Amino acid sequence: MDEWGSRRVAVEFESEGAALRGFLYETVKGEPPFPVVVMTHGTSATIPMVTDRYAEVFAEAGVSALLYDHRNLGISGGEPRQEINPWTQCRGYRDAITFASTIPDHDPKRIGIWGDSFSAGEVFLVAACDARVKVVVAQCPTFGAVPPDVDPSPGLFQEIRETFESGDVSGVPGDTIGPIPVVSPDQLGTPSLLQPIQAYRWFIDYGGRHGSGWQNQATRVIPSNVAPYSPYLCAPYVTAPSLMMVAPADEMTGANADVSRQAFDLLGGEKAWYEIGGGHFGLLHYPSSLFEQASTVQAEHLTRHLLR
Repeated sequence: MDEWGSRRVAVEFESEGAALRGFLYETVKGEPPFPVVVMTHGTSATIPMVTDRYAEVFAEAGVSALLYDHRNLGISGGEPRQEINPWTQCRGYRDAITFASTIPDHDPKRIGIWGDSFSAGEVFLVAACDARVKVVVAQCPTFGAVPPDVDPSPGLFQEIRETFESGDVSGVPGDTIGPIPVVSPDQLGTPSLLQPIQAYRWFIDYGGRHGSGWQNQATRVIPSNVAPYSPYLCAPYVTAPSLMMVAPADEMTGANADVSRQAFDLLGGEKAWYEIGGGHFGLLHYPSSLFEQASTVQAEHLTRHLLR
């Protein structure tokens, strides 16, 4: 690891044949060994687009934050560029947890995971499949526009876990959407992956800033030849204490608040439900009162369950 500033350290680890890159925000509060929260962003975003601000808050509260870009995005490696595959991203979390467990002066038995939007669904699949996860924080999670047309079951969950661990998740023809713009102001003329105007405004603002590394193009692959990718179907098998932060007026159809509530009710472990204003993107504006509210509540959840 190469030193980056007084507290932020550049890191790199391997996942699915690619180098995932990011930073360790090492806490200066308390004594080692420190707990760690593994973090990454939502659809197509990159580290400088606000997730780094959350990492800073958590480190200041006493929990080091391992923050990285998803495979194929930002400063991480991987091909094809800008491709988003939820199974591959879930495995990135798994490999980040493995890496976090090797960081000197940090406790491999006190590791949490954090996600936003699409990644906030992924953290529940990961937590269900990986017993090393000791706490979960999910903001504006994506469980789907409607619940799955099948009920959770041990057999189906076993299929999901086997796919997560070792299945072929490359997909088949017809599983791919894109390349397509991530956002667009004109859905009739130039359809995009994320359609609400609020998505366009946030991504153009934060992604358009110098040094963000964001690109307004993505390809999404949801493999149909394996177990269904469904954090919802994994919810009953999550035993780690979980905070689900939900915007009742969420504009993103995949982050339907009613579906999130149903998934929350299925969670198998200790859980906390927290409603926040501002829609899907309100708590991603920094500085803002919504960011302060969200990051404070999340830091309290992490410290309650990870600090001794």
